[in-house]
Amino acid sequence: MLTLLVALFVATSAAPLLIRTIGRSAFALVALVPLGGFAWMVYLFAKGVFVDGGEIVSRIPWMPSAELNLDFRLDALAGLFSLIILGVGSLVLLYCWGYFDSNPRRLAKFGGELTMFASVMYGLVISDSFLLMYVFWELTSILSYMLVSYYGERASSRRAAIQALMITTFGGLAMLVGINLLGYKTGIWRLSEVSQFANIENTPAISTAIVLIMLGAMTKSAQAPWHIWLPGAMAAPTPVSAYLHSAAMVKAGIYLVARLAPDLAVVSTWHLVVLSTGVFTMILGGWLALKQRDLKLILAYGTVSQLGFITTVIGIGSREATMAGLAITFGHSMFKATLFMIVGAIDHSTGTRDIHELSGLAKREPFVAFLAAVSAASMAGIPPFFGFVAKESALEAVLNEEMLHGMPGYMTLVAIVAGSILTMAYSLYFWWSAFATKPAHNNGESKAVREMHPIGPTLWISPAVLTTLTVVCGIFPVLLSTAFNEYLDVRFPGGEQEELALWHGITIPLVLTAVIVLGGVVMFWQRALLKPLQTGKPALGNGDALWDALLTQLRTASLRLTASTQRGSLVINLGVIFAVLAVVPLAALVLGRSNDIRMMLWDSPWQGLVVFIMVCMAVFATVQRNRLSAVVMVGLTGYGMATIFALHGAPDLALTQALVETIVMVVFMLILRKMPTEVEPRSDDNRARAWLSILTGVSVVVIAMFAMSARTADPISVFMPELAHDIGHGRNTVNVLLVDLRAADTFGEITVLVIAATGVASLIFGTGKFGRSSRRPTLSTTKPRWLASGVDSETAQNRSLMVDVATRILFPSMILLSLYFFFGGHNAPGGGFAGGLVAALAFTLRYLAGGRQEIEEALPVDPAKLLGTGMLFSFAAAVTPMFFGNPPLTSGYTTVTLPLIGSFDVTSALVFDAGVYLIVVGLTLHILTSMGGYLDQEEDNRKQYARQRARELQEKNKRRREAQATKRLARKRRREAVTGDGDATAGRGRASTIGAPVHTTARGRERSE
Repeated sequence: MLTLLVALFVATSAAPLLIRTIGRSAFALVALVPLGGFAWMVYLFAKGVFVDGGEIVSRIPWMPSAELNLDFRLDALAGLFSLIILGVGSLVLLYCWGYFDSNPRRLAKFGGELTMFASVMYGLVISDSFLLMYVFWELTSILSYMLVSYYGERASSRRAAIQALMITTFGGLAMLVGINLLGYKTGIWRLSEVSQFANIENTPAISTAIVLIMLGAMTKSAQAPWHIWLPGAMAAPTPVSAYLHSAAMVKAGIYLVARLAPDLAVVSTWHLVVLSTGVFTMILGGWLALKQRDLKLILAYGTVSQLGFITTVIGIGSREATMAGLAITFGHSMFKATLFMIVGAIDHSTGTRDIHELSGLAKREPFVAFLAAVSAASMAGIPPFFGFVAKESALEAVLNEEMLHGMPGYMTLVAIVAGSILTMAYSLYFWWSAFATKPAHNNGESKAVREMHPIGPTLWISPAVLTTLTVVCGIFPVLLSTAFNEYLDVRFPGGEQEELALWHGITIPLVLTAVIVLGGVVMFWQRALLKPLQTGKPALGNGDALWDALLTQLRTASLRLTASTQRGSLVINLGVIFAVLAVVPLAALVLGRSNDIRMMLWDSPWQGLVVFIMVCMAVFATVQRNRLSAVVMVGLTGYGMATIFALHGAPDLALTQALVETIVMVVFMLILRKMPTEVEPRSDDNRARAWLSILTGVSVVVIAMFAMSARTADPISVFMPELAHDIGHGRNTVNVLLVDLRAADTFGEITVLVIAATGVASLIFGTGKFGRSSRRPTLSTTKPRWLASGVDSETAQNRSLMVDVATRILFPSMILLSLYFFFGGHNAPGGGFAGGLVAALAFTLRYLAGGRQEIEEALPVDPAKLLGTGMLFSFAAAVTPMFFGNPPLTSGYTTVTLPLIGSFDVTSALVFDAGVYLIVVGLTLHILTSMGGYLDQEEDNRKQYARQRARELQEKNKRRREAQATKRLARKRRREAVTGDGDATAGRGRASTIGAPVHTTARGRERSE
């Protein structure tokens, strides 16, 4: 049983690789695994393994106190549903070979998801634990979402996937509440225990539990009004529709109803919920199928109708009804999977599923038309096919059912007959729409049919196999009824064994079948008369429109609630949080029962002195305007708390508190250095904040006092030292608790640390990469220096020599101290957390001394790799014990003897502690790299950009001055050139007057002078 489950998971892992390397033919190889499981199931039934209550059981204990044991049980009912899951699953995987034309990258993912779905469905039906079944139940919803959204680029696929996920998940959550309610009221946590509980109908709140559990089954099996997700899911590729939405996923709800009906049918609520929902869904789905023009939608609404039929019959809970319900379940899986695959072949060959574009297909593909005719006839309940056998057995069971005596039985029978007439009508409608030669196309082939390519064997082999089974099981129904009786003989002991048969004589069910066939034929023949009733606004409203309106209302309410509570103000958000923290506990204390307060002022005066200092620092911090001074004063309150821990005799807590406080102060300083030094004076009134802080402080103190006074029993802590020594082989109780006794809590906490580290880096770096390459640390000796970072950087040139010397001395000592804390923490104060904090402080010291270059030189390893390695170590320590038959996180130890040291115990918890050590160091390096190095680099880049801009501006000004000087020189030369030309002209003028007569006057003499 579990071997088959593991084999299916292995096939899931191998499917993507095979499809990418081999191609689409790899689907045939993957199909061999579920086919082998189907053959094994057939062998088990043939050998009579399940006769007289035979079953295969496997129970793996895991957290029994929380009822989370891995309980598996393969009985006859689980085996019957496994036949459907594995048999149809293998044929659908083979069908994928011919359905997909190409091999895109997402096809490999699709193959793995489809195989995973078969694995999860098999795990669901063999789960005996309610909670384990719920895990597989929700996995089917997630996988359905992934498969329906195969064409993620289409809005219709995304909408359908989200709708299916939300509806089925909502039902699953309701079912989880019902499971817990049932377990709390009855102590039933296994499916096999339900039949052993006496007088279950008088159990308190059993009706509520039934309604909640059935809500999960109804949503999964697409019962009205939750049926709307199934037609929408037809946006998925046809193999998904042929498997999930006809043979597998929707059968999960049917399986749960079949499993619980024999025991819970005695509760009046059961029939009220199950039968009313089933008959309404059957009629609604059949009516809606007659108005569709997409072949897949006709089958989709037909599936909704058939699921309502199955739910109604199998939900009755008697032996005859269960036999009929199982028969209809098997018949539906065979004919509906066949019809879906045939529709996929039509769409693949013609490129359309629109019934108005198909005409004359039966002449082109007579064999495929024959397969569709046989399966449609079986769906309609026409002899000699298995659908007729199943429907006749259902009519017989309802007609003679003692549990439905009187009017309920008659109403159920009338509803089933009416729904079956609709089934007959839409079966004829489907075949005629797909294959008939229609008058609208002049009784000839449509364009899509004329241009189609032939339907190949890979597309019709799987439907042919299922059609053959429909015919064979119809003629020889004893093949299935024998397997059904293996379950019924155990579930209904002492009952008369019945066999399914093709012919029972002239009976009332046969007459009803004739009425159903005649009524369906007439309804199809006169379908034109139905058109006025099928147009316009639906009488019960449009399900998709109602769904969209519901989502719109929820979205609007969510936005309004968010807008009223998250207004973007950190002050308001924190004020609301602290107000709730102050008021709600005090109100609960006032309204509830209180205890006498036993309070001692202090154990020693030193504690009072430390508390006085803490109070003073807290008060002084509120009036400080210097941010750094305020942080230091707040940090002193943390160191005061560490002192109180030490005075109480808790050195581990004191050490951890002091180290954490130091790291927190460093982080605060890394942020505050980028902020103004002084706090700007506020103009508003701070009295409201002051009163809120006082109220919060008083509330916390009062609640703590009452909590300490409420203890009446001896604390469990008195037993911890002994448990730590006997189980964890350590004398440091705190460390043993962290890495052994309560290691599961620590594993969750370090996971949160990893997430926080990644979140911090993501906030700082944004969309950029925050990883860095790792390399082996090197130390250059070209220049003597105290630290490893270069001397050319601005930080190196401005740092203090005393800081360099102190860092050089303290860093190796702190690393050695961290290793001492790590290795000695199991028996002395310390541990992986404290050791990691000391190492983190050592690297922080180097960063403060040398800047970001220094931290890169000190430990040239990507912090993300440290975090991942730490998680790997802790995870390995958690799961490795499971391979040796022990629960997770079980610790082992060995005794080692070393010379000069002696004998000591080495525990496997040291590996878990090493993971904690690496995660703390990686977290700190992430913070230093992001809040420190990255911000430093940004600052350096800004400075360099400013200097470059200054140089560019200086060069620009210099060039402008040079250009201006050049222009001035040019102008000067031009003026000089002009002046030189004037002098030459004057010389020539003077030369021309030589020898000329001179006439001198008084005025002329004045000018010449």
